[in-house]
Amino acid sequence: MTATIHRIGRDTPPSLDPLMTLVAQDMNSVNAVILDRMQSRIPLIPELAGHLIAGGGKRMRPMLTLACGRLLEYSGVRHHKLAAAVEFIHTATLLHDDVVDGSGMRRGRKTANIIWGNSASVLVGDFLFSRSFELMVEDGSLKVLKILSHASAVIAEGEVNQLTAQRRIDTDEEQYLDIIGAKTAALFAAACRIAAVVAERSEAQELALDAYGRNLGIAFQLVDDAIDYASDGATMGKDVGDDFRDGKVTLPVILAYARGNDEERRFWKDAIAGHRTSDEDLAHANTLIAQRGAIADTLDRARHYGQRAIDALGPFANGAAKDALVEAVEFAIARAY
Repeated sequence: MTATIHRIGRDTPPSLDPLMTLVAQDMNSVNAVILDRMQSRIPLIPELAGHLIAGGGKRMRPMLTLACGRLLEYSGVRHHKLAAAVEFIHTATLLHDDVVDGSGMRRGRKTANIIWGNSASVLVGDFLFSRSFELMVEDGSLKVLKILSHASAVIAEGEVNQLTAQRRIDTDEEQYLDIIGAKTAALFAAACRIAAVVAERSEAQELALDAYGRNLGIAFQLVDDAIDYASDGATMGKDVGDDFRDGKVTLPVILAYARGNDEERRFWKDAIAGHRTSDEDLAHANTLIAQRGAIADTLDRARHYGQRAIDALGPFANGAAKDALVEAVEFAIARAY
């Protein structure tokens, strides 16, 4: 993959720097809330939570809450606690996901479940979920509480849906999109939408920001799933071939299986069932995926959803905030190149 995705007229690859610069001051306040609320009289809780929270993540979801507030010219501070709640929801789901998946690496570091064990990871994830709901309640808006609590339920549904689809080669693109729309895009959408609620904007603007976040989230996950078959551990920050060995049926596999001949389909059935998981099998899977154009088409779909995210910003005024949100979409897609 050698192409570069960026806006017409841009001479440099897209970056998150404009988004990070835009919200830097607000993020200082959010980080202070995160640091304060992850504390506990039980030392293991801040120790384990801090391992993941301080583990190099870009905190894209809370930054989106803050940037959408800037887009709407919101001048208050309510979104600081809510952005922290969004990050706690995200961190809790990561802790739980790593236990479910048996993951050993995240963001280039050992996962919490490897260091402290599954039980501690699940329980600290529960603690962070609880902290997120405390922050929502403190905000006092039933509408915000409804949006974020619903997103939390949808994320859990998506994870269960993914679990039921695991090692099932008959998983189709519709179910796959349903899974990633729930487990990834729902929190992106909620993170953006709550900014319109605290800024007391119209429902039309709420829905526009929801659409921006949702489509960005789908594009983000599509790129992640492509990278799993077209990158290395240093780039991904996790173990190479995790999805393959875990029997996760992502879009590159769905497309390669659908386009494969009888011999290729037999390989995919055996691999997804867990019978072909060696390094040589992974290399063969990568070859088949490349030969069938599955990575290129997965990224084409990511660009499609990315464009839908950008289009959703159409009703909003031009300026630094809108430019940063557009470039965040471009960055999410360009990670694959």
